[in-house]
Order: sequence, then structure tokens, then C-alpha cells
Amino acid sequence: MKKILLITIFMVSLVTSAQIKLTGVVKDSIGAPLEMANVIALDTVAKKISSFGFTDAKGNFKLDLDENKVYNVKISYIGFKEISEFIKTGTTNISKNYTMYEDNMLDGINIVSKMPVTVKGDTIIYNADSFKNGTERKLEDVLKKLPGVEINDAGQIEVEGKAVEKITVDGKEFFSGDTKLASKNIPSNAVDKIQVLRNFADVNQLRGVQDNQDRVAINIKLKEGKKNFWFGDVYAGAGSSPNEGLYLFQPKLFYYTPKYTLNIIGDINNIGEAVLDRRDVRGLRGGFRSQSPSNGTNISLASAGIGFLTATARNANRIETKLTALNFSYSPNKKLDLSGYLIWSGNSNGQRNRNIVDYNDPSIPDDITDNTTDQTSNSGLLNFKAIYKKNVDNQLNYDLNGRFTNEFRNDVGFSQVIGSNTPITENENATPFTITQNLSYFYTASEKSIFALEMQHAMQDEDPFYMASIENADTDPNNNVDGFDDVADVLGLNKSQQFYRLDQNRRVKSNQLDAKLDYYYILNDKSNLNFVGGTILSQQNFDSRFFQVLDNGNTLDPNLNIPNVANAQNTNDTEYNFTDLYAGMRYRVKTGIFTFRPGFTVHSYNANNTQYGTNYFKDTFVRVLPELNIIAQFKKSENMTFDYRQSVNFTDVNQIAEGIVANSFNSFFFGNNDIMNARAHSANLNYRSFNLFNNTFVFARLSYNKTMEQISSIANFVPGSVVSTRTNLNLPFDIESFNAFGTVTKTFGKIRTSIGGSYSDAEFYQLFDLSSGNINTTKINTKNYSVSPSIRTNYIKAPNVSLRYRASFNDQDRVERGSGNMFNFKTVTHSPSIDFDAYLWKSLTVRADYTYNEVRQDGVFQNAFDILNFSMSYRKDRDAKWEYEFEASNILGTESRISVNNGNISNSINETFILPRLITFRLRYQL
Repeated sequence: MKKILLITIFMVSLVTSAQIKLTGVVKDSIGAPLEMANVIALDTVAKKISSFGFTDAKGNFKLDLDENKVYNVKISYIGFKEISEFIKTGTTNISKNYTMYEDNMLDGINIVSKMPVTVKGDTIIYNADSFKNGTERKLEDVLKKLPGVEINDAGQIEVEGKAVEKITVDGKEFFSGDTKLASKNIPSNAVDKIQVLRNFADVNQLRGVQDNQDRVAINIKLKEGKKNFWFGDVYAGAGSSPNEGLYLFQPKLFYYTPKYTLNIIGDINNIGEAVLDRRDVRGLRGGFRSQSPSNGTNISLASAGIGFLTATARNANRIETKLTALNFSYSPNKKLDLSGYLIWSGNSNGQRNRNIVDYNDPSIPDDITDNTTDQTSNSGLLNFKAIYKKNVDNQLNYDLNGRFTNEFRNDVGFSQVIGSNTPITENENATPFTITQNLSYFYTASEKSIFALEMQHAMQDEDPFYMASIENADTDPNNNVDGFDDVADVLGLNKSQQFYRLDQNRRVKSNQLDAKLDYYYILNDKSNLNFVGGTILSQQNFDSRFFQVLDNGNTLDPNLNIPNVANAQNTNDTEYNFTDLYAGMRYRVKTGIFTFRPGFTVHSYNANNTQYGTNYFKDTFVRVLPELNIIAQFKKSENMTFDYRQSVNFTDVNQIAEGIVANSFNSFFFGNNDIMNARAHSANLNYRSFNLFNNTFVFARLSYNKTMEQISSIANFVPGSVVSTRTNLNLPFDIESFNAFGTVTKTFGKIRTSIGGSYSDAEFYQLFDLSSGNINTTKINTKNYSVSPSIRTNYIKAPNVSLRYRASFNDQDRVERGSGNMFNFKTVTHSPSIDFDAYLWKSLTVRADYTYNEVRQDGVFQNAFDILNFSMSYRKDRDAKWEYEFEASNILGTESRISVNNGNISNSINETFILPRLITFRLRYQL
């Protein structure tokens, strides 16, 4: 150990002793400092960039140089003549100041473009090759190494804490609506430049009158050799696991020309490496972005989707995926751009979960469950987009997006309370479809007047069918022997049957139009007015029937006997109509470092629902919703934003339909037609600093939300059972939550360090309907906080290591308002991990990653599991066509993972079985 320490100290001292610093200040001809000027030092012998940097707000720069060498120092800034000077270093630090003079010829652009990072206004340009060491295969591998860019746990790309909403390739749409398709499939060797577009705006005409500080997009510039030729790779493999043989085939082909592009992605595998999982498929909505929340109204389309779980290698024991995806773009002339995609995706997986459930109410028996799930989802997606720019003053956009799905799910479960030895089977299937359209027109009438018309239409149809079968241990209707007999009395079932077979069909149709017209009047170069008027028209229909299938095949419409639910129905026939007519004004003004945008909207709301042919409820009212946005731009690379707004939240038809809905065999729901809208206040404070001068990046967010008359459920458990019947109401209590998040990233040479933390404090209520008809209210306060430091290297010619650690804490306090009884639950999770990758002998790539996870509840150890993955691949050199790979995942053969969940009804310890050890041999052919 002492020898290792001495060697480490020696190496560090050797590196530090061989470095000197070149510092100075860059100003213009009148002495004003130039912020974000590019400063590079070229090694005159190696003919490459040895060091680069940027000036800060005071014009300061610093470069790390080697001793006793000659460098060509170049300083560039858009609109100024380039400075070029030769400097010979010695053994001491050097300080030099520079003055730049204006030049409209924009000299130095070619030199600047070769820098690892350049900044031009709101665009950050990364030279991809400057961050590669040879282990990269996909765009995602490069993005992880860029300063200021992160890939979060969901696979989304984040810049300065903001999710990237669009990726284009050479300015062309790439599967609009999902960034993971680009990051996980575009070959890294095809990427020349990565342009991060901050303050991104879809329409150039609105760039000067809108604040887009929270919007980020990325454009990928391809290498010249990848244009007008097919490029990509074909990936194939086979292997084995303890349960079955393994296979993998993924062709990914791309063709780009200035006029048209074609992208083809295929996938078939049972290794769990899905190109698109079900969550990604459901999130693909093309260019459809609802305008309603920005104007103060929140209303979502009703959803009747089945309880389909998204499968990953960490929560499923079987995953099979199939995918065919085609993306195109075509520009017949400079005015018209056409693009779109066709996708077929098939996902089939198996999951098994064992739960120890501890109900918070002592009258509810605790339970142990074991559930096995098999589910399949087949989806077809289409998207077509057209952008027509007649001239700089006229732009017309049209977007069509459709999703058609066929889903199946089969559950076999065991419950200690409801017949521990008899399986409970549940089946669900659905064939939903969704079609959305977006039409917008932008017209600049004069230098001071801009019109923007945006119309969005969504049509949705869902038809889930649910079936549950539970064995009846004693068919004597007068005896309540098994755990479901008491429930059968409440549901009005025939208890003389051998099986309780419960069926339910549902149909939810939604139709919604969201249209608005904005008029921007530009007062001067510092301020403008925005007048807006619009409407939301929404219609939702919900029909259902709940019935029992008898042993002889006949059906029975049960007479429900639900406590505290008067006139409970086994069918639903509900129509919910909603209208919002609104108008508003916003004033945007810049003064000094601040941009203020106060505003308000006035809404005329009308909501009504009809059930079983009778108009049950109608509500008409007017609401004024104020808002305020403030931006403080301290420097080009540092700003703070504050946003406050009031909103009105409306429910959907599911919450108001009074008839019974079987969510599962142990959860039945009844809507409430008297449900009112909820009102909400939200305030957000964001701070961002992107400092390339000292390679420090800071992002912090604070948010506060308060909701009045929040919709909440009332749980009523059948005595002695884990089966509940629920309804809902508007809470008489205000709901409040506070959230804080922050991360600091600092780079020291080739070592990047980061520390992030989060804190949330939420207060809500759980209501129980007791058999006496009294409501027992429990106030629940949940605090979640975490800390996650990390350190990773980014060497070009040496192995790289990434170390991460995450500690998560959950602290829940429960107070029964009636009795005053107090309960507390605490959970701690520790998750350290390490990643290793190396490119050896210019031909061998080695990767390994290890993750450890430990869970403790109330200080008691619950479980620990670890995952180790390893891969090794060989190619003759970086330009070789063929690559041979060996990959082993879950080498330690971990069978399951444990998590502790603290909920408002119960606390549970969940064991989830995961994919076993998988070993595969693979080939990759590069076009």
C-alpha cells in the first residue's frame, strides 16, 4: 500500500511540475473585456491543439502549457481580427494581455471550428473527435463525455439540467418526438460536430419576442465522408442463458444528402437491449405540444389503458423486442421541407414480484403476495410533418401523428389473505388508437407586428377488457370461508359458483381541440406586447359494464351493495364536455440585466357531465389567472429565472363516472359527478452557470406548489380483507410541496467531478371511509433527499474510470387527525457503482460496470444486490469494417432486487426478479 501511495504522489508531482500557466486579459479597442473569446495554444511540433479555453466576463483567460516548448497562441472572437502569436515557455508562469480590433471579414473561423468547444451566441459547438478515445460506438457514448451534457437515468439527454427536446442531423428531423432513437443508434464515427442550441425556438420569427430559456435542441453535423453514401452498421449476436438461447439482430442504416435523407433501424432480440421500449413508444407524439398549460388550463385526455408495466433488465425476467423503423426527410425546394416516420414495435416480457405488504390501518390484514406477469404490446406509429416557408414573413407547419396498439396482459398471483394456495388469474387486452394533428401559421405583417395561429386536435379511442378468476373454496352461499366471500357479498355476486369470474368491458372516446391566436406588437428593441386569445373544446365519453360469468357460461349483472355509495351502478354511460374561452395579455421588457414578463389570462369555463341520459352536473365560472416571469442575465454564461403562475386543473371522465370500475381484483372504483376543478399556485426559481473559463457548470432549481381542492380518493376496505372500494372528492385541505435540486460539475484537466443533491417535502392526506360512515383522515408528510457525488476521467490514450455514489433517504410521518396517533417510517438506499472502459493496442475495447445496492428500513438491513457486466471487442483498427465482441451481463447471477416502498395506504417490501446471467458473442459490420 505504501509503495502504491508513493508511486501515486510521484506521478502527480511529475505532472504538476511539468505544467505552467499562461494567463491574461482580452479586451476590445476601447478597453471593454470580451467574454467567451476563444483562446487556443497549438503545439508547433505536434501540430495539434495542446490547450484551449475561453475568456470570462472580465476577459480573463488561462491555459495549461508544458515547459520549454514553442506554442502558437491564437485568439478568436466573432467580428474581430484574429490574434496569432508565438510564445516560448520556460519554467515559470506567463502573463500577457491582448487587444482585439473589429474586422467584418470574420478571420479565424476555420481555426475556431477545430477547437474542442466553441461558443457562438446561444450555440455551443463540440468537436466530437476531441472527446473520443476509441471505445465509443454510438452518439450517446460521445455525449456522456461532453462538458455540460449529461445522460439521466431515463436515457434522456440533459444540458444544464434541461432535457433536450429535439435532435436533428444536418438540420433534418430524426424521428421527431424522441431523442433516444438518435443517441442510441447514430454511429459515433459518423459525427463531426455536436451543436447544442440553447434558447431553442421552432420558429425564427418568434425568437425575438419569446423567452425560450428552458428549451434546448441538438443538431448533429456529419463528417463529409458520410454524406451521399450509406453508412451505419449491422449488429448480430447469439448466446445462452440458464433459461433459453439468446439472439440479437440490429441493422441501423443511414443515408444523407442535402435534398433527402433516409434512416432505417431494425431490432429483434431477447437480451433486453430494446431500441424502443413501450414507454418510449407511448411518448412518441411527433411535434404535438399542448399549448394549454402555458395559458393556465390543465386538462388531460381520459386514459383507459391497461396496467402495462415497462420492462427493463432491472425489473423483468424475460424481454423480447422487435422493431422496424423508417424515417425520411425530403426538401423538393428551399421553401418546403417534408419529413416523417413509420414504426412497428413489438414488446413481450415476463415479470415476477413478491411483496410483503404492511397496511397502515390496523384493521386491514397484512398480506404476502406473489405475482407473475406475461404481457405483450404491438404498436404501429406514423408521423408526417410539412414545413412551408413562403418567405421570411410566412411559415406554415402541419404535423400528423398516429399510434395504433394491440396489448395483452396475463397475471397469475397468490395472496395470503385471499386463498394462499389458489391462484388468482387476471387478463387484460386492449386495441387503443390515438391520432393527433397540429396546424400552425406564422405571419410577420410588419416590423412591429407578428401573428401566430396554432391549432391542435387529438382523437383517442381505448377499449380495454378485463377479466379476473378467483377460485371459490366453498360454494355454499351461506358460508364465508375463503378470503373473497365477504367481497362477493359487497359486489352482489353469486356465491354458489366454483369460480368467481369477474369481467368488465370499457370504452373511452376523447376528442379535443386546442386553438389559439397570438399577436405580438413590438414597441421597441427592448419591449413588446403579446395579446392572446384561444379556446379548448373537449368531449370525453365513457361506457362500461361490469358483470359476473357463471359456471354455465351465462352472465349476471350483480346488484352492488357498496357501503356509503348510494345507488351504485354496474355500468357507466357518461359524457363529459369541457369548454375554455380565454384572452390575455403579456408585456415583455428588458432593462439592464433583467427581462420582465408580467401577464394575465381571463378564462370563461364551462364543464358539464351527463350520465345515463341525465344532466348530472354543470359548472360555469370566470377566472383571472396572473403570471410573472423574470430573467436575470448576469453574464452570457450565467442566468437566473423566476416563474410564477396560477392555473386551474380539470379532471377527466374517469373521475366523474359513477358506475363501478374494476382496476384489479382487489381494487374497485366509483367516480363522483360532483367533483370540482382544483386551483394551483406554482413558483419556480432556476439558476444556471455554464463557465468554460474554469470548467465549472452549476444548475439549481427550487419549486413550490400549492393546490386547493385537490382531487383525492377515499378508501373503504371490506372488513377483514385487502379488497377496497374507492370513490373520490375535493379535499378540504390545501396540498403543498417544496422541491430543490442542484448539481455542480467541475473539470480538472482530464478528470470531471460532479456532485448533485435533491430534496423534496410534500404534504398530503389519505382518507378512509370507516364502516360507521365516518371519515378517518391521515395527514402524511414525506421528505425525500439524496446526494450523488461522482468522478470520471476522460483520457484519449488511457483507460477511463467512472465512480458514482448515490445515497437516498425517505422519511415519512403519518398523523391520524382524529386520534392523534403518529407513525414514522424511514428508508435509506446506498448505491455505489463503477464503470471502466479502455481502448488497448488500437484494436481492443474493454468495458465493465459494477453496481451495488443496499436497502435499510428503520435502520434494519433489508437486502443488498449487485450487478456486474463485462464486454470485450476486437477490431483491426478504428476504420475496420468488422468487429468481434464478447459480452456478459449480470455475471454474478443476481436473481432479484429488493426495494422498499412507503405509500399512503401501505408500506411494502418488494422483491423483483430480473434477467439472469446472459452471455453472447456478437459481430458488427460497419458500412
